[in-house]
Amino acid sequence: MSNLQPSTFWKDRRVILTGGAGFLGSFVTARLTQRGAADIFIPRIEEYNLVDPADIRRMYDNATKGINPGDVVVIHLAAHVGGIGANREHPAEFFYDNLMMGVELMHQAYQRGIGKFVAIGTVCAYPKFTPVPFREDDLWIGYPEETNAPYGLAKKMLLVQAQSYRQQYGFNAIYLLPVNLYGPRDNFDLQSSHVIPALIRKSVEARERGEKELPVWGDGSPTREFLYVEDAADGIVTAAEKYNGPEPVNLGSGYEISIKDLTGLIVRQTGFEGKLVWQTDKPNGQPRRGLDVSRAREYFGWSAQVPFEEGMRRTIEWFKENRSTIK
Repeated sequence: MSNLQPSTFWKDRRVILTGGAGFLGSFVTARLTQRGAADIFIPRIEEYNLVDPADIRRMYDNATKGINPGDVVVIHLAAHVGGIGANREHPAEFFYDNLMMGVELMHQAYQRGIGKFVAIGTVCAYPKFTPVPFREDDLWIGYPEETNAPYGLAKKMLLVQAQSYRQQYGFNAIYLLPVNLYGPRDNFDLQSSHVIPALIRKSVEARERGEKELPVWGDGSPTREFLYVEDAADGIVTAAEKYNGPEPVNLGSGYEISIKDLTGLIVRQTGFEGKLVWQTDKPNGQPRRGLDVSRAREYFGWSAQVPFEEGMRRTIEWFKENRSTIK
């Protein structure tokens, strides 16, 4: 369920929100504020390079001034991310940046006695051929889909770290696995965007130019699950308040859709009337992706609220209204 009322949990606590200026981060900030968090520290990329341990040390020095470290909650959203194309071109950067950032942030948080660390993983951590729906217990049954394995494995190491630091040091680190997100303020840059914003932009622009065809990567057969960004923010904040266990927890909508059906929905909602051309020489990515979302409901009473078509409508409207500001 959605939690909009203030919670006493955040009273007198300081939140360090890495990635707070990003897409998901802006919604997590809003949800934290709604829930009563009045003290949120967002390390900006211009001031701190979180891949550098010295910058992390300086960030924590500044972020924990004047407060008992036990009253600090770190929510680590910052990540070096991109779609299939970006992952294929920069696998080493995706691995190194995400691994070094996460491991050092958690290690220094433990060293300082910080009260809680919320690590955000990725659905890319799951093996390529995980039985659908993906259950958290299946995380280790195989190697991830090759195109984003370096990124997925770097983020997966945070789970190993969280569990081992809890076991040895009693450090309260939790690990959440959000499925692919979408929504207003997403990244619509075609060089680095994910499937939904890329298709929305291509479809709107093809319609405006009066084009007869719209090329789409792959053959349309893979399935994906998507989570509306406001739902994801609510799930993260709810887990930060209520969940204190070692097991990883999926955050998803429980709704699986094929890329073919997704593209059809976007074309309908944007008004493009031409023909779809499937580029079957382009990679499909993971064959199926859908999550078992029962653990989040069971452990901290959370489930997604925004129906997919409604979330898509809001996202397309936002894109159309903000076209002039988008690169």
